[in-house]
Amino acid sequence: MWSDETKIELFGHNSTPRVWRKKKDEYNPKNTIPTVKHGGGNIILWGCFSAKGTGRLHRIEGRMDGAMYCEILFNNLLPSVRALKMGRGWVFQHDNDPKHTARATKEWLRKKHLKVLEWPSQCPDLNPIENLWRELKVRIAQRQPRNLKDLEKVCMEEWAKIPAAVCANLVKHYRKRMKSAVYQILVLPTVCVCVIYIYIYIYIISSVLKAVYGIA
Repeated sequence: MWSDETKIELFGHNSTPRVWRKKKDEYNPKNTIPTVKHGGGNIILWGCFSAKGTGRLHRIEGRMDGAMYCEILFNNLLPSVRALKMGRGWVFQHDNDPKHTARATKEWLRKKHLKVLEWPSQCPDLNPIENLWRELKVRIAQRQPRNLKDLEKVCMEEWAKIPAAVCANLVKHYRKRMKSAVYQILVLPTVCVCVIYIYIYIYIISSVLKAVYGIA
């Protein structure tokens, strides 16, 4: 079961719109979007999903601490697991946010006998729920909610509409995504460094030949 929090703006740019335009035509009104100061307000959501579909979506009121986080898990995570009929072999994922690693949270997870996926610190955000957040924000932009109460209602409705097949596909291709991340983090920089050293080596040899023999 994957989980995370996200912020949804009422009138902000929850998704990145793109337009086709001519050069030096970026300030034409038809190529711009009006903005509202501070985005017109926002809400913070906690959500979860598995290969079987989306779980519950919860609006976080006020500042969340470890105690509130445990309450969210009790009222939303466990019911989601039961609703999705995940059985006993499931694993819970959350990142290393201080609320997630707080002593109270760890103790609650231990008492509930929940197996937690070890998540490395200082790593790229590889949580597949990020794809669902983007999907949700696109859907919200299409609905154009008028106020924060309407925004929350729309979020709940659109989250529930995300097909289980989309969730299953994200989990199915997660291994491929991890391999790509490992390549970009470990292999690609090494290749780039090697290429740089080769160019430096060629430059040095060329300079020496030019200085000693007068050839390049």
